[in-house]
Amino acid sequence: MGIVAGLDSSPDFTRIVVCDTDTGAVLRQGYAPHPVETTEGGGRPSDVDPQAWLLSLGEAAGGGLLEGVQAIGVSAQQNALVPLDTQGNTVRPAMVGGDKRAQVAAADLVDALGGREAWAQAVGHVPQAAQPVTKLRWLNKTEPDAALRTAVLLQAHDWLVWQLLGRPMRRTTDRGGASGTGYWSAATGGYRPDLVELALGHQATLPDVLGPSEAAGTTPEGLLISAGTGETMAAAFGLGIGLGDAVVSLGASGSVMAVHPEALVDASGMITSLADATGMHLPVVTTLNAVRTLRGAVELLGLPDLESLSELAMKSTPGSHGLVLLPYLEGERTPNLPHTAGTLAGLRRESMRPEHLARAAFEGMLCGLADALDVLRGRGVDVRRVFLLGAAAELSAVQAAAPALFGAQVVVPQPADYAALGAARQAAWALGVSQGTLDPQLPPVWQGAVAQILEPGEELAVGQAVRQQYVSVREQTHPGAFRS
Repeated sequence: MGIVAGLDSSPDFTRIVVCDTDTGAVLRQGYAPHPVETTEGGGRPSDVDPQAWLLSLGEAAGGGLLEGVQAIGVSAQQNALVPLDTQGNTVRPAMVGGDKRAQVAAADLVDALGGREAWAQAVGHVPQAAQPVTKLRWLNKTEPDAALRTAVLLQAHDWLVWQLLGRPMRRTTDRGGASGTGYWSAATGGYRPDLVELALGHQATLPDVLGPSEAAGTTPEGLLISAGTGETMAAAFGLGIGLGDAVVSLGASGSVMAVHPEALVDASGMITSLADATGMHLPVVTTLNAVRTLRGAVELLGLPDLESLSELAMKSTPGSHGLVLLPYLEGERTPNLPHTAGTLAGLRRESMRPEHLARAAFEGMLCGLADALDVLRGRGVDVRRVFLLGAAAELSAVQAAAPALFGAQVVVPQPADYAALGAARQAAWALGVSQGTLDPQLPPVWQGAVAQILEPGEELAVGQAVRQQYVSVREQTHPGAFRS
């Protein structure tokens, strides 16, 4: 068929991959950091001029990278709110990331609609500080003049697609991106303009939601631009996950998502009901404590790095000689214990050794994520394979314990630009549909991710005993935490 490109505009950089439309093989790639200064503490800013995304896009695409490309797909960081005025100009810099300024606004919104369950029923999730709906509330309360001038609401990938198309009258998004806004429901497939008004104080124009294989348009040069999507959905599409698959992402915090044929409404608010890039659904459960648990153990034990912690943990045995760490170091979201602390239980003379504490840190982190997996399983989500992502997935202590604790085959894909690959695959789909060579309901079949496969095997019973030890301590310490 030809070649397509996938563009991933993450919080820090733009990555572009140019792929063969038939196989997904990467032919060329480009990279450029965003020209954004860090904050005084070395962190990311909460406000970013979207022009920075365009500048790094142009740099990443330099040197004729896109020569011969027939279609482009765009993936971008989620939750970046770009408020525009009636002329299409930004009212203020884009609000990006997990904006702590909006935490009070999130609580205000929950109360304003009548509680967590009301939000779960309305849009499939409870407002968090990062979400666009919450940022709108913050804008309304903190910068009322900017809120009044806000006439159009876009997210990062919506804005980039619109720019690539030459800023047409029609603005578009996709199901995946829309499902994270807090004012579009994956269950009904429709917007809730009343929630925009509740947050912003007035109505605003919202982008049209395209289907997974629809094109957003064609550039004046004849380049087809697909619908685009958020980074999470693009990465899932790039990995090629389907029914029966879950993805466990190991960052400082953790997330568990799985493909499911329907939207899940969860009154407790533990499940965030997102849409994916194929027409299916992506229920997500988040934990606040994942690799930060390991980093805390590294500091406590005076070790140089995570690899050293892993080597030490491998000198212990499953169950850590009875030592159990509940890793709720920053409070916890799953279960919903925002004001609690971590717990170290099972201290006996024989368990008070560095290797047992190291092992308990790994088991505690993975058991917390297994709890999140069980939230999805408890709602009928089929989980036969678990894709494990993040640098910590390469650690021997993680790979040794994860299959038995998760009770499933574990797949550790080789590091790759899966969000950019997913965007490219979407572009190939939209191109094929426009040419009449692909079914609008069936995405192109590309090469799967190169991965290491880990089976629970004979360790399954041992892993389940470790899980039970963890669950017993959790129930004693926080009775009924998962029944709220």
